[in-house]
Amino acid sequence: MELKDLKSLIKLVTDTDITEFNMENQDEKIHIKRGPDKEFVQLAAPAAPVAATLPVPAVSAAPAVDVPVVDNRYDAVPSPMVGTVYRKPSPDAAPFVEVGDIVEAGQTLCLVEAMKLFNEIEADFKCKIVEIVKDDATPVEFGETLFLVERL
Repeated sequence: MELKDLKSLIKLVTDTDITEFNMENQDEKIHIKRGPDKEFVQLAAPAAPVAATLPVPAVSAAPAVDVPVVDNRYDAVPSPMVGTVYRKPSPDAAPFVEVGDIVEAGQTLCLVEAMKLFNEIEADFKCKIVEIVKDDATPVEFGETLFLVERL
């Protein structure tokens, strides 16, 4: 990977609320991690024993994410990406779903905006919305629960 590409990746991580980034292909492995103490980037080629660590200027750490306790009776609908959750298709529209709504497989539950692209999050199966975990226009991490649902 070129140094300018590596610098672009570091800038992307420091300009967002991403705390950790991993990328691996046949030729190289990249790990970028932000935290309150130090930030570092590791770049290593699997066949080569050399690993480079580049210092990154310290940036204030992202706030800790509250992970709600998930009841085993319900299924969690996780975010497939890092981004911002939007519960409505537009600011003046009604939310896609509310607590108690019955939704069909393929029905849109919310949008997750990542890098100016709006991604529809759809129900994988027919279910009832039990809890809305993330509020409208709030940041979300990969795998973080958006909704708790009950299969029907």
